[in-house]
Amino acid sequence: MCNELARQGNKYLEFWNEYHLCTLTTLRPNGRPHVVPVGVTVDADTGIARVITRKSSRKVANLLAALPGQARVAVCQVAGGRWATLEGTAEVRTHPAAVDDAVTRYGQRYGRTPAPDPERVVIEIAVDRALGHVDGPGATSTK
Repeated sequence: MCNELARQGNKYLEFWNEYHLCTLTTLRPNGRPHVVPVGVTVDADTGIARVITRKSSRKVANLLAALPGQARVAVCQVAGGRWATLEGTAEVRTHPAAVDDAVTRYGQRYGRTPAPDPERVVIEIAVDRALGHVDGPGATSTK
């Protein structure tokens, strides 16, 4: 499948598989940004980034307050001079299979599986823009 993530170089995608905490930026109903630390997993084949969280979180409330299909977000990670940002439209998924899949992906990237939580949901981000600079051969630099 051709998508924005699949167009990036291998080093860019490898960077998204390294252990790094990230930030998620959502917009409050008044338009002010809300930025929080999160773990993010990226599926380059489908162009989807995922964040697991609790359904009572402010970030989920911000997404649910947006008009359907218009909840814009950005996730970013930084390591030294390397950085990458993914932008897209987010949806909150509550289906147990979607949540379980996201938890499994989180465990693979971060080396630990979170304890079960009946309040857990997954934020799925359909990535439509990828920016960043990743040092080394095949580095991607987009602004």
